[in-house]
Amino acid sequence: MSVPCKFERSLLSHEEYETIRLTHHPAIYDVEVVELEAMRQRLRKMRDKERTLTRQKRREGRGKAEARGTSFPGNTEHASERKQVFAAALKRVNTELRRLHNLAARTAHVEAARKALVLHRAANFATYPPAGATADEGMVPKASKRRRKIITGATIGRVSQATKVAQAVRDARGV
Repeated sequence: MSVPCKFERSLLSHEEYETIRLTHHPAIYDVEVVELEAMRQRLRKMRDKERTLTRQKRREGRGKAEARGTSFPGNTEHASERKQVFAAALKRVNTELRRLHNLAARTAHVEAARKALVLHRAANFATYPPAGATADEGMVPKASKRRRKIITGATIGRVSQATKVAQAVRDARGV
């Protein structure tokens, strides 16, 4: 469930809120990938600390564990809500990093496809004129002026398979 920004501000300290603020909608697009990676690590540590605190408080409440020390460092109130805030921020950072990764991959694929298309088109045409007749012994075959046509193996296999299927149909009818 999403949490309003005002509620986040009331739960967190100033430094923590500044980290969380950068994970929200308009600000996250201005953060660099390296900073997002560092932010991801920081948020994981914060979330894990709050998770540990929440589990310990829950165990103390059930009577399964003794109180750990005299006090916990930081804010111990509303530990589960604080953990949810950090987990939501971590989710936003992970989503943004995944989006940036997919964008970079898509760009690389488009560039590779364009390069492949250029190479494919270049292979269909002779890029230089033939040398022509030269002094040599014996007959020399004439080079073809037609474009090179490549039949893919899938096309050949498709035709062969169609023939097999048609023969099987005929055999099944008994003709």
